[in-house]
Amino acid sequence: MPLVPTGELIARVRSADGAVAAFNVITLEHAEAIAAGAERVGRPAILQISENAVKFHGGDLSAVAAAAAAVARASSAPLGLHLDHVVSPDLLRTAHTEGFSSVMFDASKLNYGDNVKATAEAVRWGHERGIWVEAELGRVGGKDGEPPLDAHTPGVRTDPAEAAAYVADTGVDALAVAVGSTHAMTRRTATLDHTLITALRDAVPVPLVLHGSSGVPDDELRAAIAAGMTKINIGTALNTAFTGAVRDHLAAHPDVVDPRKYLVPAREAMAGTVAHFLTVVSP
Repeated sequence: MPLVPTGELIARVRSADGAVAAFNVITLEHAEAIAAGAERVGRPAILQISENAVKFHGGDLSAVAAAAAAVARASSAPLGLHLDHVVSPDLLRTAHTEGFSSVMFDASKLNYGDNVKATAEAVRWGHERGIWVEAELGRVGGKDGEPPLDAHTPGVRTDPAEAAAYVADTGVDALAVAVGSTHAMTRRTATLDHTLITALRDAVPVPLVLHGSSGVPDDELRAAIAAGMTKINIGTALNTAFTGAVRDHLAAHPDVVDPRKYLVPAREAMAGTVAHFLTVVSP
């Protein structure tokens, strides 16, 4: 199936008051597992590659992007390709040549004014090339000697009025907001601020994105979607499943040296995780 533009996938689920899950791709097995999980439950999904994943692959986006795109095109499920958490302007400018229909430009660690300026430029550049652009906004520290805070630091929240101004000033197509989730959580214990999610939904005209969803319990995710979240980002949960399966296989078969022996159960564990999250976010 041809790649489906991220903006189209988002529009489909948003019109039905639903959400779509976006899963981080690090290895070929991640991409294959995402496609397999989506096919298993008959749901759309987004394959997303972060700037950190690109660094892991030696700083070259082309190979991992080509692999993910090939897997997506060979799948019977509707799948999109998204470039995530891009800080580097140079990496941003490769998105359209590598098959990405969307990009998340992350200027969230800058002060508000610089964030707006950098993001507006990224949006202008992206829209000239037909690329859907997501950005991130949360409270940024730095006053009275306080170090800058990541938008997902516990206790940090996105302000609805500021979000409305930010969307108007940057022209972004979607907004990642800080409502209680945190990146890299390996336990699903996060509690979200659903009242804030609703206020943000009412304040801005664009879809809301939840980063750090691996640490959010199923019922919290369902409530977040009902309150207004449209794109649900999941990364660490796949790595937890992958690594757990590898550990279990090697513990049971300590003499194994062929990586295919443990990558098969690792890929299957990730596919199961993908299928589960997809049934949660789009029942």
